[in-house]
Amino acid sequence: MKNFLASSVFCFAIAFSQSTKADLEKGKWNFVKDANYCYIGSLPHKTDIPEGKNRGDTYLIVYRINNSSSSIVQIVAGYPFKQNKDVEVKIDKTLYNFYSEDDTAWTKDDKTVIYAMKKGIELSVSAESSRGTKTTDIYTLRGFTKAFNMFLNDC
Repeated sequence: MKNFLASSVFCFAIAFSQSTKADLEKGKWNFVKDANYCYIGSLPHKTDIPEGKNRGDTYLIVYRINNSSSSIVQIVAGYPFKQNKDVEVKIDKTLYNFYSEDDTAWTKDDKTVIYAMKKGIELSVSAESSRGTKTTDIYTLRGFTKAFNMFLNDC
């Protein structure tokens, strides 16, 4: 089921990636609702990338498609991830390994990660690009619970 969702999500990510970034802000969690999906998301408030390196848009969202009851956590890195290497997501002091496909990463345990996000203060994403560039993105979790509750009630 998760593989089917991952494939669906990949198509979903391509379809709305440009409009997503326009709806998101650094250090804030915004709620967006459309006819076919809704999500909450944020841009990193701090990014560590080697000087002279470039990347595309990066953001973190939690979404549902077509009134599904499943909330899915998704990270978009702005570059293709290194194949067969986990993406490390740290919420406060707890580490979670996400799997990736192209420039997108997911967890196999959305409920646990969302619970940690609701309780946490900061989330960091450490990953390596297909070219070997290591990056770290840091997101605030302040405001996440309020946005997630709106997401649950209005989506």
